[in-house]
Amino acid sequence: MRLERLTSNKIKIFLTSDDLTERGLSKEDIWLDSLKWHQLFHDMLEEASEEFGVDFHGSVAVEIFSLQAQGMIMIVTVEEQSEEEESLSDSFIEMQVMAEDSDNILFEFAGIEVVIQLASRLAAMKITGGSLYAFNDYYYLLMDERSITDANQIIPILAEYGNPSLTTIHRLQEYGKEIILEKAVETLVHYFEK
Repeated sequence: MRLERLTSNKIKIFLTSDDLTERGLSKEDIWLDSLKWHQLFHDMLEEASEEFGVDFHGSVAVEIFSLQAQGMIMIVTVEEQSEEEESLSDSFIEMQVMAEDSDNILFEFAGIEVVIQLASRLAAMKITGGSLYAFNDYYYLLMDERSITDANQIIPILAEYGNPSLTTIHRLQEYGKEIILEKAVETLVHYFEK
């Protein structure tokens, strides 16, 4: 589990599939509203509270992005409350859950050099394809999970070079710059491998 503070009242929690399995959970447990899931959520809030000093009272909005074999990303936002609302609060947490599922694997990278190194490694493993985008000083590699024989094999490799992206493919297609469509790995290897 990885925690990251995004703003004063917003925290990103990244849970890998291994984190969920370790705790005896699956992504389906979220939709079933199971007791195990509630316990995990409260444990995550406690850890975030200790690490970042955020007090979780009142309304909490939770956005969950399912990343197929990678696990999931949760964005937890603590709603600001006035003093009057705080005095009326009975220290409960109201959860608003929004979920998004995807068949794509999308990772972000800090520089093009890192993407070129990754492409060489993927090509050596006989993994090809992918689309490359640029947006807000980051590079994004989109791999279609249906074209990958073993997603569990490629995700750890991608994670060595970058991070799972919170930016959606729709946002990249609309506001980002498409650099290479569908053949990113082989194109980068062709032009940049020595």
